[in-house]
Amino acid sequence: MQPQRGSTNRTRSGKAATGGSASAGAFELQRSTPAKCSGRRPRRPELTSRGACDLTNAHSLRSTVRTADNLAYMRGLPDASIDLIYIDPPFNTGRQQVQGVAADRFDDYWPGGVRSYLAFLEPRLCELHRLLKPTGTLYVHLDWHAVHYVKVVLDGLFGDTNFLNEIIWDYRTGGVNTRWFARKHDTILSYARQRGQHTFHVLRDGVFRTEGLNYDEQGRPYKTTKRGRLYFHPDGPALTDVWSIPFLSTVSRERSGYPGQKPMALLERIIRASSNPGELVADFFCGSGTTLVAAKRLGRRYLGCDSSARATAITRRRLATTNPAPG
Repeated sequence: MQPQRGSTNRTRSGKAATGGSASAGAFELQRSTPAKCSGRRPRRPELTSRGACDLTNAHSLRSTVRTADNLAYMRGLPDASIDLIYIDPPFNTGRQQVQGVAADRFDDYWPGGVRSYLAFLEPRLCELHRLLKPTGTLYVHLDWHAVHYVKVVLDGLFGDTNFLNEIIWDYRTGGVNTRWFARKHDTILSYARQRGQHTFHVLRDGVFRTEGLNYDEQGRPYKTTKRGRLYFHPDGPALTDVWSIPFLSTVSRERSGYPGQKPMALLERIIRASSNPGELVADFFCGSGTTLVAAKRLGRRYLGCDSSARATAITRRRLATTNPAPG
């Protein structure tokens, strides 16, 4: 069985093979135009015997969490049914990811190196492409181990003209390395299903880094120039593709104890930028459910699954205590 994020403490091949063992030349760059995914025929919405819409109808998908293999689950969903997808798959680290209690772990070993890792991930990326609406956006969260390989695959599936951003998440943890600069960021690749039609809202945060900033009687920031007052946006500068958001500390109240949990602030930023209230947000490697909790808080519908029953139990527990934020 192919490894999947959220799987619980199990070995893969009798010995721990290290990820990333293949050389850089092992993965050939063969596609320059969008590739067509092979395999099963996409499922279309159908009517039940009572004439009502089937649960997989794009217009009747309700917020839900499933314990399932994500590839099989996605193949049961209709084309162009989801507004925003975020995934945080295994990173090809070559080690077991553990956090909190002993049950909360998953193996990130890939006996065939990067080739077997991509063989696992590519059909899932293909389904994500199919599931996105023309206005939809995909965010794929990775790190230095495999992001460069996965970007080539995504360029092939989506077309490089639909690439939006390589977001750098600077998570500010401690630690020092004496042989290279400390690796303290993840990379989130963002692709539109059809660039130009995709949903995007400019987000603003922080302060303007400029000297001589003043404020008028209404509290609006401005600088005095030879031509008069130059006003700045009162909500601060527009966000760029470098995000400084602290990682969850070991004593954070957000912590669920599940490995790989990401901060709520990170997911809320993605959801605010690339979806609207009432739209459907999905995470098919949902882990402890931060994406789904953030979606519910922001008034979106959510769809998630994980192969780990413990992960989905944690997710459901968190969702049960989450209410949409006012306003």
